[in-house]
Amino acid sequence: MHFRHFDPRCATIMAGLGPHMFVVVWQFEISEEQVAAFEAAYSPEGAWAQLFRASPEYQGTELLRDAYIPGVYLTIDRWASEEAFRAFRKDHDADYEALDRACDALTSRETRIGAYTV
Repeated sequence: MHFRHFDPRCATIMAGLGPHMFVVVWQFEISEEQVAAFEAAYSPEGAWAQLFRASPEYQGTELLRDAYIPGVYLTIDRWASEEAFRAFRKDHDADYEALDRACDALTSRETRIGAYTV
């Protein structure tokens, strides 16, 4: 069996790089009759992405449809940094909350999977 060994040079290099991106991942469950509207709102060109583009540090959205479970999706929203995401939320909180309320009817469940630095 082969095990990777720890090389302190790698840790030093990685520490100097810092995070390159901040990613927020959500999971959604959608009823069949809401799929088209949901995909339109949450796609890389949808209402959410349009709102996020108010920040120059927004780096894009991916919409993933589960290959085996109908009506299950993930969104992956990418930002230059956590600070950029937090600044966007602070500056656009009212618009964010209004869009969130407007999209509530499109989902039967939404779960924040996590927020990650890459």
